[in-house]
Amino acid sequence: MELIGGGAALLLVMGLADTKYFQLSLVIFLLFVAIVVGILYAIKQRKIERLRRSGIADIDKMDGHRFEHYLAQLFKFHGYRSEVTKASGDYGADLVISKDGRKIVVQAKRYSAKVGIKAVQEAFAAIAHYGAAEAWVVTNNDYTDAAYALAKSNKVRLINREALIELMLAMNTAKPANKQETATQQ
Repeated sequence: MELIGGGAALLLVMGLADTKYFQLSLVIFLLFVAIVVGILYAIKQRKIERLRRSGIADIDKMDGHRFEHYLAQLFKFHGYRSEVTKASGDYGADLVISKDGRKIVVQAKRYSAKVGIKAVQEAFAAIAHYGAAEAWVVTNNDYTDAAYALAKSNKVRLINREALIELMLAMNTAKPANKQETATQQ
């Protein structure tokens, strides 16, 4: 018998290559592979659809000023009172938001690269200037390891791309109020 590589040689040696067991095993294996490929494809499609529903691609195209105003609306949806600070000389905060008596300064960074420690430093410095209880930095990207470390030691909350997408999905998938329901509530 000529030596054949892989599992086929082993099966020939064992005398199983011509049996119905081998054929059934092969069919089951191919079905398993097809199911796994199908599941992986479905997961990928769900991720793509999730990103589309979130609107993150639109965020990636915005300029910084539009991003700040978008965040103001996003935080309003989530129950915060929200104010965009002046464009220049903002003392480290692009937004000042509040909820349940807690004032929070927000530094908005719509970047195509990771956000570094400067944004964390600016947000932390804004706490005292605005009399805030805490500081957040929000980006459509992610943060450098140094930014994560500095934020942790200064208790600055970092909202990265994934967390931003979650906030956006909550707003974008919320059912609009029925006009008749709104009228009866007034």
